[in-house]
Amino acid sequence: MQRPLQIDQVTAALRDRLKERLSANPTLRSQHANTASWVPPEPPDLVIFPETTEEVAFVVSVCGELGVPIIPFGAGTSVEGQVNAPFGGVCLDMTRMNRVLRIGARDLDCTVEPGITRKALNLALRDQGLFFPIDPGADATLGGMASTRASGTNAVRYGTMKDNVLALEAVMPDGRIIRTANRARKTATGYDLTRLLVGAEGTLGIITKLTLRLHGIPEAIAVARCHFPNIEAACDAAIASIQFGLPLARMELMDALTVGAINAYSDTGLPEQPILLVEFHGSPASVAEQLKNFEEIVSDYGATDVVSVDAPEECNKLWQARHDAWWAALRMRPGCLAYTTDVCVPLSRLSECVSLAGAEAQRLGLVAPTVGHVGDGNFHMLVLLDPDSTSEKKLGLDFAGWLANLAMSMDGTCTGEHGIGQGKQDALRRELGDSTEYMAAIKVALDPLGIMNPGKIF
Repeated sequence: MQRPLQIDQVTAALRDRLKERLSANPTLRSQHANTASWVPPEPPDLVIFPETTEEVAFVVSVCGELGVPIIPFGAGTSVEGQVNAPFGGVCLDMTRMNRVLRIGARDLDCTVEPGITRKALNLALRDQGLFFPIDPGADATLGGMASTRASGTNAVRYGTMKDNVLALEAVMPDGRIIRTANRARKTATGYDLTRLLVGAEGTLGIITKLTLRLHGIPEAIAVARCHFPNIEAACDAAIASIQFGLPLARMELMDALTVGAINAYSDTGLPEQPILLVEFHGSPASVAEQLKNFEEIVSDYGATDVVSVDAPEECNKLWQARHDAWWAALRMRPGCLAYTTDVCVPLSRLSECVSLAGAEAQRLGLVAPTVGHVGDGNFHMLVLLDPDSTSEKKLGLDFAGWLANLAMSMDGTCTGEHGIGQGKQDALRRELGDSTEYMAAIKVALDPLGIMNPGKIF
């Protein structure tokens, strides 16, 4: 396909300043299309690697003058098509902006550039006795995590990205650079632009700096695993643990199908029953007490094989098994795609929602392992689909729509952490109705030319 004339104009305007950090190489462009989703890839026309906020502002100004779309790119791990370029345009790969700019050990905060990954940040923080807790599974960039309002395994204790971003620097669609807040832990100064940009999926501006809330590395960490006769019992045990007031750091559910896949993939040898993985943080004495209380609670729900470990390598091994669920699931049907969808419901409806979803998938003949951050009512289903079967793909997408409607009927949401992107736009309208018109009005007010990641959310 011939590239539009405007891209040649953008290239000419940017070439002298960016030089080799600007490329229209077809292979590079395809690598910056959507890479972790069922949504078909749509590559940009041009890929640019900025290294400073001023360079980002320069690119945005040039693209704004020519009406060329801009798509921010981090690690490319979003799963609803957030980094696709449906109208072509310029992909801004932010991974060269990857510095830790400041660590405020006494204030428990830091300022970073958007291209740094969570693992690299935590490596830089370790010597200070600090860590950043949001763990979406993939080693995503912090800018991408903020843009998609990422969550993950630690959310039950530490919250999501919206709870851990104190302030942002961003380039807005007119090329201006703004700061949304200072470093104070709370503020009452006007509209909360920080949280407007967190979760906006790059449709309102491009994040160029983040000030993040940090936490002290716990003195003691322990992980417990236990198995249940059925998925309902596992969910009910999770809810009971929350209601008891246990200070859980992580609580993850895997159904029997997932456990079997992980056994085959990682040779873990776990009983192929629904499993809860739970992590506790604190002093050695408090962690021991938490483990004791947890074992007493889950025993009332038929838990068996309650095993706890506190050696770092053993804890990491269990969590790695959980994070391998995606790859393990793919091995269940070689050659298939994993369409990952997520919903979130109030805790009181969790057991019912998970059970109904599993039963419906089985009725439809779908292979759909289930994992979940059940401490906050969020779970994922990895629907394995034959990419060459139009009917099977339609069945999977129809199932995802049915699941979103089920969650909404329970006062839940169509997505707890994946976001809307291209894949859940219809579900967003069904969930929030006229509220989406006000969202669209904000988009038009801030980005009247529609150049910021167009085709996403709306």
